[in-house]
Amino acid sequence: MVIERAVFQTAKDRDGDITALCNSGQFWSPRRKADAIRDIEGGAYKYYVPMKDGSRTPIRVVDGPNGKYLRSDWDKTERNNLDHLPDCTC
Repeated sequence: MVIERAVFQTAKDRDGDITALCNSGQFWSPRRKADAIRDIEGGAYKYYVPMKDGSRTPIRVVDGPNGKYLRSDWDKTERNNLDHLPDCTC
């Protein structure tokens, strides 16, 4: 059984790289990037961004030139849309 976790906010470092996924009030939040990557690759958890139309945009792991990172693509741009989520408040 895969557990799904909604993400509404992200933590970012000074360069704007995602360092954690957040859903204020949830026991697992904030979830550090390395832990979220392990969760997704292990198949026990799926993270997603809930959309206004009721759909869900999955968060996936990408192998980049500087290592693995988290990404979500809810529009047709090449940018990582997780960058546009508000900063974590938890």
